[in-house]
Amino acid sequence: MVNLKEDERLDYLLAENLRIIQSPSVFAFSLDAVLLARFVYVPIQKGNLIDLCSGNGVIPLFLSARTKGQITGVEIQERLYDMAIRSIEYNNLHNRIKMIHGDIKEMPKQLGFGKYDVVTCNPPYFPTLSKEEINPNEHLAIARHEILCTLEDAIRAASQLVRQGGKVAFVHRPGRLIDIITLMRQYRLEPKRIQFVYPKLGKEANTILIEAIKDGNPDLKILPPLIVYNEDDEYTPEIREILYGES
Repeated sequence: MVNLKEDERLDYLLAENLRIIQSPSVFAFSLDAVLLARFVYVPIQKGNLIDLCSGNGVIPLFLSARTKGQITGVEIQERLYDMAIRSIEYNNLHNRIKMIHGDIKEMPKQLGFGKYDVVTCNPPYFPTLSKEEINPNEHLAIARHEILCTLEDAIRAASQLVRQGGKVAFVHRPGRLIDIITLMRQYRLEPKRIQFVYPKLGKEANTILIEAIKDGNPDLKILPPLIVYNEDDEYTPEIREILYGES
């Protein structure tokens, strides 16, 4: 049994055969998190992975289906952290996934520099604007806007946490691509793989996936585009495989 609070629900992570606690008023993961968890390189048998800005723990849960390594998630909002803890317990993954309630900016000092093989992050996408433009729901505002951490904070923390030669992967909006590449290089992360995600064929990309190597050599690969919907507004075969495990 799982203890659900207020408007929480227990959703399926279908392709992984896992369940996750979600809440429409607090936090529900998006396709972006799923794509990042599938995009990033992971060591299969062992290794230390850390996910920053974990929300309700969706990326650590997805990663647990791809690796036997130890996974740490970091989330600053106590309510989301609590949801993640209960989801991990429900899926009996407490021996493999550890959640930390804290600020990602403090994690290198708290956990150690260069201790991780892989770092993932689905950070807040939007710079902090005027109070009128920010979501009045505090949980959603913190998850979406750079209120408690900026893009630079996230990239700096990722660089400090990852070992030399380790991988760092982010999901973000295409409009921040130059900022991401500039900051990654500033913090010794060399971009190696980029994939653009398009809502439909013929539309502009609305999501980017980018992976870098700490102190890597310059050699960037642009992967084939990922299209989410076909002309009938149904998921494409690639997305169906990612979400449902259908070939």
